[in-house]
Amino acid sequence: MIGSYMKKLKLRLVPLFAGWLIRIWFGTCRATVHNGEHFFPPEQSGNNTVIASFWHYSILYIIYFMRHYPATVMVSASRDGEYIARLVKSLGFNSVRGSRNNQGVQALKGLLRVVSRGESCAVVADGSQGPPMVAQPGSILLASKTGVPVLPMAWGCSSYIAVNSWDRLSIPKPFSKIDFYFGEPLRVPPKIKSEELEHYRVLLEQRLNKLYHQAWEKHGRRAH
Repeated sequence: MIGSYMKKLKLRLVPLFAGWLIRIWFGTCRATVHNGEHFFPPEQSGNNTVIASFWHYSILYIIYFMRHYPATVMVSASRDGEYIARLVKSLGFNSVRGSRNNQGVQALKGLLRVVSRGESCAVVADGSQGPPMVAQPGSILLASKTGVPVLPMAWGCSSYIAVNSWDRLSIPKPFSKIDFYFGEPLRVPPKIKSEELEHYRVLLEQRLNKLYHQAWEKHGRRAH
């Protein structure tokens, strides 16, 4: 009984504390935005919906940076997924999750419903398990089905902590300088075939890596 209560309390408090810490920690950093004209570009239709795309290493700062721009984030259906879902909610985001057995397909269907309503979403390009900096086809399929462009983005910083994980998850240190790059929105034609899917997947990967290297070269590095 007590154990169950403590688990529920932990599930409620940990994401709130993490969200509070992220706001204070990253709030000390100074960000310079590059190619900002690509960020939710105005269109004649008035529809600024995008599919934000980025590498997994950058996710913590990106959800902080994007906190004032409503979007839905794809969250893993793993055991820790509920913590992540509550964390992004504390920062102003919605989330979609798949089933444990078929999480990719279910989450993609959830994002399809979101984007079809004219709402933006965020997709980690290399997924929740990698391999790192290799684009998966999910965002391309979503763009093809909805007609909404994929907006690539990346950041680099002057000083950071790299977690010992498959993606070397990176956390800017307090008071560090950050360069945040947006790329040109990638538009995908409807009903693409498998060979076209691969073409656009590679194109997204190339654009993300170009932004990635530009961002880190600002700080004298080729990679994080």
